[in-house]
Amino acid sequence: MFDAFSVKGRYMGEIRVTLPDSSVKVLQEGATVYDLAASIGVGLAKAAIAGKLDGTMVDLASPLREGARVEIVTEKSPEALEIIRHSTSHLMAQAVKALFPNAKVTIGPAIENGFYYDFDVDAPFSPEDLAKIEAKMSELAKAGLKIERQELSKADAIRLFKDMGESYKVEIIEDLDAETVSVYRQGDFVDLCRGPHLPSTAWCKAFKLTSIAGAYWRGDEKRKMLQRIYGTAFADKKELDAYLERLEEAKRRDHRKLGRELDLFSFSDEVGAGFAIWHPKGAMLRTVIEDFERKEHLKRGYDIVVGPQILKTDLWQRSGHYDNYRENMYFTEVDEQSFGVKPMNCLSHMMIYKSQLRSYRDLPFRYFELGTVHRHERAGVLHGLLRVRCFTQDDAHILCTPEQLDSEIKGVIAFVSDVMKIFGFEYEMELSTRPEKSIGSDEDWDRATNALLGALKDTGRPFDINEGDGAFYGPKIDIKLRDCLDRRWQCATIQCDFTLPERFDLTYVDAGGEKKRPVMVHRVILGSIERFIGVLIEHYAGSFPFWLSPVQVVVLTVTDNQLPYARQVVETLRGAGIRVQADFRNEKLGFKIREAQLQKLPCMLVIGDKEVESVTVTPRLRDGNNLEAMSITDFIAYIAKQVENFH
Repeated sequence: MFDAFSVKGRYMGEIRVTLPDSSVKVLQEGATVYDLAASIGVGLAKAAIAGKLDGTMVDLASPLREGARVEIVTEKSPEALEIIRHSTSHLMAQAVKALFPNAKVTIGPAIENGFYYDFDVDAPFSPEDLAKIEAKMSELAKAGLKIERQELSKADAIRLFKDMGESYKVEIIEDLDAETVSVYRQGDFVDLCRGPHLPSTAWCKAFKLTSIAGAYWRGDEKRKMLQRIYGTAFADKKELDAYLERLEEAKRRDHRKLGRELDLFSFSDEVGAGFAIWHPKGAMLRTVIEDFERKEHLKRGYDIVVGPQILKTDLWQRSGHYDNYRENMYFTEVDEQSFGVKPMNCLSHMMIYKSQLRSYRDLPFRYFELGTVHRHERAGVLHGLLRVRCFTQDDAHILCTPEQLDSEIKGVIAFVSDVMKIFGFEYEMELSTRPEKSIGSDEDWDRATNALLGALKDTGRPFDINEGDGAFYGPKIDIKLRDCLDRRWQCATIQCDFTLPERFDLTYVDAGGEKKRPVMVHRVILGSIERFIGVLIEHYAGSFPFWLSPVQVVVLTVTDNQLPYARQVVETLRGAGIRVQADFRNEKLGFKIREAQLQKLPCMLVIGDKEVESVTVTPRLRDGNNLEAMSITDFIAYIAKQVENFH
């Protein structure tokens, strides 16, 4: 007799799936993610855009399987934004193909703040083209085109895209190690993609194309230059408008724009791309930060050292930089001997350590250097001060015993925390593990990774794991600060290294008289001084606090009658260590005040007949407020208090 009841207690033709709350749903075999959403409720079915099947993101049309754990993804889900943006990039490609039939499509991923798509076109896109493409996207979105997934054999997919003239897609497929590939169709547009995607183009409701750039195919400078269109997308217009407002604010704060306006630094094609030229006020800003750094390091037991700019190539070969970092280095020749211009400071610091026999009683050694380094960055990634070819690092290397490693790592984390508070930054941490291209034994990498992991856990702060993004010689803790626009910037890093001490035969004598190998911690607090200043400019919008401002006070005269007293004020302030600027030009006072405001100077002292007669100054602050008239001595005390409050 036929029994329709299975061994596991379900009827043939039914499947059971588990929901996030651990409840079980029974559906008919062949049911999809959408069917599950509909079985839970009409509202969920209307809100559903995708699903998560045993932890893998899938389309709504994906069939369910027996025993799977399933989660319905809506626009409010954390994963939704990436799906919305990826689908919108396909919508953009469809619009481009409709308007520019000869365009060839390449790749179009979702990225942190939106999406992009690269195209091979006859002529570069113009801003007017962007407006047309965006309008076409809106038209296609309103059409509500169904987005459908299809599985094809590799051969059939190659044939399909060859017939369409999409040579870039053919190249991608040919490089895939797979027997089948997936494509997505929406109307007359077909694209190669793993998915998942939105159910239809109607879900692309809030998007904006933001910019155009050039991009080499597959990032290879020897391949064709393509046109890249950047855009962003959100679940609703309110979120999009808020993001676009942040973009406008970011433009107003752009450190390249403010750097010119505040006369801090410049770049010159005559000098070369990626090499900043520091003007007096910018150099003063650097000096303030560097002096701060020296004091903070000396307080924490660091020794200041200085290494040469070039070292023999033999050393770079021994360290592994030549094999693993050579494409980022510059080389020269002196007396028929090859030298490498240093991209990092660690080699000199190891040579200092190696210059004497070391005892365990002397460890740890903490060598600190404001070391200028040179790295060959590609022209396409250079970006103001944020990515340059010559920069100064607040670099230090700690050489310690394995037993001291945990406390040294925690000491650096505490150092970072103290400094970020002073500058007003929140920050996040992540542990970056061993990359494919690396040196050292598995044992040493495990020891180094576990040391960093243990210290992170003991801090009690949350952190992420960034697989495969460590340095070639060791894992690292990357610390990303958050600015006032909630952007993340990589600055501080802590790297644990058992490998280079081995390669350079660094030793110390332990309590038993035996030679042992120290551990080396590579670390920066601010990172690149150039990059950090770029971030600071944007964070403060150029309005630096008193302690940091390259010019703290500007002294303005109303007429030449006040010149003798004004000069006396300037000299007194300078003698007190205040960074002061004099504006004694024969210009209208309103013009001079306006210029000082545009320079975002913290404080103005307007010297008129009243101030001369009373031997006082009347401070006018950056926000427009005027303080009571006071003596120069009281004003100096006021400035000292403002500086103390920030630092």
